[in-house]
Amino acid sequence: MSPVIEVDDLVFRYPRSAEPAVRGIGFTVDKGEVFGFLGPSGAGKSTTQKILTGLLTGHDGRASVWGRDPADWGSDYYERIGVSFELPNLYHKLTALENLRFFASLYAGPTEDPMTLLESVDLAGDADTRVGRFSKGMQMRLVFARALLHRPELLFLDEPTSGMDPVNARRVKDIIRSARGEGRTVFLTTHDMATAEELCDRVAFVVDGRIAALDTPAEHKVSRSSRTVRVTYRDPLDPRAALQHKDFPLDGLADDDAFRALTREQHVASLHSQEASLEDVFVDVTGRSIA
Repeated sequence: MSPVIEVDDLVFRYPRSAEPAVRGIGFTVDKGEVFGFLGPSGAGKSTTQKILTGLLTGHDGRASVWGRDPADWGSDYYERIGVSFELPNLYHKLTALENLRFFASLYAGPTEDPMTLLESVDLAGDADTRVGRFSKGMQMRLVFARALLHRPELLFLDEPTSGMDPVNARRVKDIIRSARGEGRTVFLTTHDMATAEELCDRVAFVVDGRIAALDTPAEHKVSRSSRTVRVTYRDPLDPRAALQHKDFPLDGLADDDAFRALTREQHVASLHSQEASLEDVFVDVTGRSIA
């Protein structure tokens, strides 16, 4: 089966810009995959996404969705993709329900029931409220619901949980998981490493217009983990004693006499491998903190 998205040696330079925003990026995204595209601000994430959604043209290299350049698809392309931007773009004088009904009217094919979508993102109670009165988190949920209106095969999601409380962020993540379970494809950009780790099958880290690393979240973490085990313990004869910890090499752990003696003689509170987090990987790969 051919990939849904194929990008090869993609280069894009904005007019009057001294350096390209995208410099030879290449990757593929398979059907039913949640593909994370992560990196610091200015790394080229948004530019790549705009090319793939047909909003930017004039690139060098190849950017193909379902075997064709997005700019060659025409209006039919937007019947097949859904887009949720980080900055909400809604009609503030219309209610939530009016917004969804209006956007549903723009599609030629069948659409979801607007009230059902509002219920799925916990906005049914605000269906008749003007969007201008919504918080950013409420607007983000409405934009996300709008991206699902026409049952798209491919979703481009930019910071889909931005501004949301944990409960509503969980709702959105569950909907994304359901979309993947239905065989739909998701191209996800985010600064939220927890969201990327929870949802993404693979993650590409983008730095200065190039892909610096691409793998599954688990492989990213393992490749940058310290091969040690930390044992946290206290004196078994003094339950009020301060917790202490000691690190042991992971290799040869079963034959480590000191490790076996400690776990036998002390009260072990916890035992953890020193696995890197995806945030650690981000900082290591990009050389920058998450912003």
